[in-house]
Parts: sequence; structure tokens; C-alpha cells
Amino acid sequence: MLGLLARSLRTFTIGQFMLVLSATVLVIAVAMVMLLSTFIERRAVGDLAHEEARQTSELIFQSLYSAMRKGWDKDEIRDIVARLNSTRPDATIAVWRGSPVIAQYGDIDGEAAVRGNDELLQQVLTTGKEALVTRRDLLRYLYPVQVKEECQACHDAPVGAVNGVVDITFPVTNLKVSLGFVIRSVIFYFAVVLSVILIVLYFKLRYFIAFPIAQFVQVIDEIIQHTDLNRRVEGRRSNLVEVQRLSDHFNKLLSTIQDYHERLETYSERDPLTGLYNRRKFEDFLKLEVERARRSNHSFSLMMLDVDNFKHVNDTYGHPVGDLALKELTAVLVSRLRRTDVVARLGGDEFAILLPDTSGSQARAVADTVHAALSQAVIRLPVGNAKLSCSIGLVSFPENGTDVEKLNIAMDVAMYKAKRLGKNRVSTLDASEEDMVMEVFNKGQELQRALDEGRMIPFFQPICQTSDGQPYGYEVLARIRDGDAYVSAGDFIETAEELGLAHAVDRAIIMGALREISRSGKSAGAYFFNLSARTIADTEWLRGLPQLVRDFGMAPTQIVLEITEREALPHFDTLLSTMENLRGQGIRFALDDFGSGFSSFLYLKYLAVDFVKIEGSFVRHIATDRRDRIMVEHIHGMAREFGLRTIAEFVEDAETSRMLHEIGIDLGQGFHYGHPLASPDGTVVEALAD
Repeated sequence: MLGLLARSLRTFTIGQFMLVLSATVLVIAVAMVMLLSTFIERRAVGDLAHEEARQTSELIFQSLYSAMRKGWDKDEIRDIVARLNSTRPDATIAVWRGSPVIAQYGDIDGEAAVRGNDELLQQVLTTGKEALVTRRDLLRYLYPVQVKEECQACHDAPVGAVNGVVDITFPVTNLKVSLGFVIRSVIFYFAVVLSVILIVLYFKLRYFIAFPIAQFVQVIDEIIQHTDLNRRVEGRRSNLVEVQRLSDHFNKLLSTIQDYHERLETYSERDPLTGLYNRRKFEDFLKLEVERARRSNHSFSLMMLDVDNFKHVNDTYGHPVGDLALKELTAVLVSRLRRTDVVARLGGDEFAILLPDTSGSQARAVADTVHAALSQAVIRLPVGNAKLSCSIGLVSFPENGTDVEKLNIAMDVAMYKAKRLGKNRVSTLDASEEDMVMEVFNKGQELQRALDEGRMIPFFQPICQTSDGQPYGYEVLARIRDGDAYVSAGDFIETAEELGLAHAVDRAIIMGALREISRSGKSAGAYFFNLSARTIADTEWLRGLPQLVRDFGMAPTQIVLEITEREALPHFDTLLSTMENLRGQGIRFALDDFGSGFSSFLYLKYLAVDFVKIEGSFVRHIATDRRDRIMVEHIHGMAREFGLRTIAEFVEDAETSRMLHEIGIDLGQGFHYGHPLASPDGTVVEALAD
């Protein structure tokens, strides 16, 4: 309770703050005026009383002087003083003789004792200077009567000598009351006027500032509670330019955030080139459909489609033309399917289609229709018209599998069957071909045994500077030791991905590489690691990578994680925050196979990377193909504009290396610089290139 009270006292709303501020200003202003008025009152009372006493003293002296000139004696003068006292009963008037008068006319009985005990009176008689003393509500004024030339006719004293002192004591209560009333009236009216001004100011500030800010806060609360980025600050426009600009900029900020959020959401579910669902979203749909089919005891079918010889299109016309072909193909594909069918681009030239509530025979008719439409379609490209063919694998639930894993494997096997049979066809699986599915499972078991037995080992391929060929770092590649031979990643990585073992492979390679680097003593330089989609999705493990690297005596800045479109796209939403966290701890990133797809440029815009690895198909023939050289030059120039370093893959001869250096490429990787080895210290074993 006390804590809540303390927090409430420490925090205010804008309205409360302005109210407290107004009240504080009012109190301080009134207090200062009252203090000032007290000083003014005292000063004014003193000045007025002094002037009144001086005038009274002058009148008394003139009265006495007139009597003395007529020859009155001291008894008559004493009588005049008594009558003066009677006219001012609230005052006391006394006249004291000075030394010249005493010497000439003698002293009055009893005055000598009074003068001796009154220091102030003695001071005035001696110095000839008036004196004013205020005691509570009484004021005493002593007026020295000094000798003038006309006085010398009766008094034997020099000019300026003090003949006597007029001593007046009278109250100043009435003067104080009158002056105090005036001052208090002024203070009261001042307080009233100031209060009115502050009240008006308070409501004006609430209207012009507090209300708009409260509206901002309300909009922000609604966005937080309902995750609704469509909200905007609305209402009448403010008369304050600054507040209106704040409102407009706030709405623009919301629009920018909404657009960015929608883009991230789209990229986390959609393929940026074709607009189709990506692999991760397709897997989600497949899981839901399997569960639904089990509950309702109905069937559904899956199609996997692979464009035949699409690599030839990319190599002949370039990847941009290949991307256009994929977009045209997607339009034909979608036009032949139902709205309830789910179409996804799995990566590259592979597509998957989920046909809900569709039996095997019905799916075969759909597959034949799609195959015929794609085979007959004319793809219009900048280089001319083209025709494409595709190989389609068709499987059904529950005939070819009863869970997601088996259905994925069966779909792959059926599609590869169509490839083996000569491409450009639709293939299904019969009972005898279930062995092919089991073969994939067997490969998975062999892969798992290699992981369990520690036969998954890292190989190191040098990445060198194009300027002098000196090693900058190493790309760490996966190998399986099989007796005296080594199996390259190309023979098992797809199986690892299909069976969900890619993450385990990544972990084994990273741990093995760190141990080998520590053992060899070659801890200098950078080490590049490829990441699978499942590893990218494991954000908790990735966030612990910097500490793991430090445990092996290395700096996180030596580690470079390579990501590609295929791995990044399914987890784009979480990848951004994970990269930001890792980069904050020193881990660097490289965008691998850059230029192999349309979305590579989008990733360059949204992903904070340090290196761009140029797709090897552009690099391999730059010495003989002018178009490849132009592509490499432009990719390098764009990377430079982003402040990134470039790495060329598949550098296989000295001429290619020389041309890369001329272009300005920073680093190169390929057989020209070195084959993959089992250790960064140069240990030579039989190795297979990726």
C-alpha cells in the first residue's frame, strides 16, 4: 500500500502536473507578495510616522518660540506643553533644555536626572541630529532645536548649537491599520487575478496539450492490447502547430511500422518472388491437414513439382530471367487449381501442392491437368518465348504415409521417380516402391549413427584475399568419415534436412570445428559456418553460441554465420531479432549464394550482414562470359554501397582470381586457393569438394 502511494506521488498525469504547478506558482507568488508587503508596510509606516513627527515637532517648536519671544517665563511655557499634551492624549510631548539654555537661564528641576538616564536624548543633545525609534506600536521622535542667527538675539550661543530637544512619543497603530488594509486589499485582488489567469492557463494547456497527448497514449494502449496497427490519432486538428505536427508524425510512424510489420509477416510466410507460401507455412498446413484427416477419416493428396532443366535457363539467360520464368509458371499453376488448394514454393524450382479432401484418383486427374497446362504454356521472357516442362510426384494420405515425415519423403521419392523415368511426367508410388521410402529412412539411420559415433567431422576450405592470395579465414564444411574415405555433404545433407537432422549436423560441425581449431593452435582468422533452417529456428541455442566460442578461447568476432534464401525465408520474422542479438556480441553474418534468386536483393535490404558471397555460377566463367562479369561487377558495387565485403565462390584458376581482384572483390574461395582439409593447420587427407 505504501509502495503504491509512493509511486502515485512520484508520477503525475499531465493534468495533475499542470494543476500542481499552477497551485505552486500561486502559493509562491502570494507568499512573495506578502513578504514584500510586510517590508513595504514597515518602511512606509516608518517614513510616514517620521514625517508626521517632524511636522508636529516643528509646530511645537514654533509655538514655544513664539511664546518665548513674547517674554513668557518657563512656567508659562510648561503650561503650553501641558496643553499640547492634552490636545493629543495618545501622545507624550516633552521639551528638554540644552547646555546653552541651561547655562544662561538655569536648569529645570528633575530634568538633569532624566537626561542622565536617557542615552538617546544625550546623543541628540550632543550631535544635534534627529532620532527616530519605533517600539511595538509606539514611535519616539527627538527633534533637536538648533541655534539660528535670529536666536542669538536672546541666547548667548553659537549658530548650530543645540538649545533644546522636542521629544514626542505617539502610537502608530492607526497608521498601520490603514496602510495594512490597503496592502491586504491589493494582495487579495492580486491573488484573485493571478488565480483566474492560472485557471484559464490550466484549462487551455489541458485542451491544447494534455488532451492530444492523452489521445496518443490511448492509441498506443489500444495498439498494445489488441495488436492493431490500423489505429490512428484522430479528432479535430489542434491549434498548436507543434502538437499537430506531432500528431501527423505519429500517424506516419504508425503507417511505417504497419507497413514494415506487414512486410515481415509476408516474408515469414510467403515467398517474395512468387507470392506463394514458403516451406515453413506449407509444413504448418500439412500438419493441420494430417490431424484433420485422422479425425474425420478422409484422404488428401500431395504433389511435388520440379521444373525440368531449370538450371540451364539460369545458366543460359541469367538468374533474373529465371526468376521471371518462375513467376510466369506460378501464374499458370495457380490458374489450374482450386482456391482451397495450398500452393507453396519450397525453394529454387521446387513447388508443393496440398489437395484437401482429394483421393488418389481425383488427385491424378488434377496432376495431369496441371502437367498438361504447364507443358503447353508459352512463357514470355525478355529473351523470347520459352516452354518449360516439369516432373510431378503425387502421393496420398493414408496410402503413402500417415504422418508428415513419411508423406514428405514419399513426395520426394515420387518426384525423383518422375525424374529418373525421363522427366516431364507425373509419377505415383505403388507398393513395390515403398522400398525407396525405406531407403531414405535407412540413410537417415546411417546419418544418425555417424552423429552418435562422432564420425561427423569438419573440413576447412581457405577463403583468401584476392590481392595476394593470403588466407583470411576458412569455410567449415561437413564430412562423414567412412573408414578411410570421407563422404561430402552433398550426399547426405538433403536426407538430414528431410529427417530433421540438419540441426544436429550443424551442432556437431560447429563443436568439432571449435575443438579442432583449439587443438591446432590456428585460432586466428575468421571461420564461416553454414546454418540450416532448423538451426536458425533454434534461437535459444544460437544465442548461446558467443559464450560457447569464448569457452574455446576464441573471440565471437571470428565467427561468421552463412545464411541463404532457403534457410532464411521460413524464419524471417525471428531471424532479424536473433541476428541483432548475435551481432551485438560480435558474431558476423554472410549472405550466401547471393544473386541466385530475386529475393536475395530483398534480404540485402532487410538483413544486417557483413559479407556477400557471390553465387559461384556467376564467378566460374567470368573470364569467358562478359555477362557473368557484368553481374559480378554490379553485385560487388551494390555490396560496396551497403558497406559490405564481397566473397567470390568457385574460383578455380589464376585468371579468374586476377579478374576478381581487378573488379575489387575482397575475398575468394575455390580450388585455386585450396581444397578442403581436415584441419586449418594444413593436415592433408582425402577430401571431396562441395
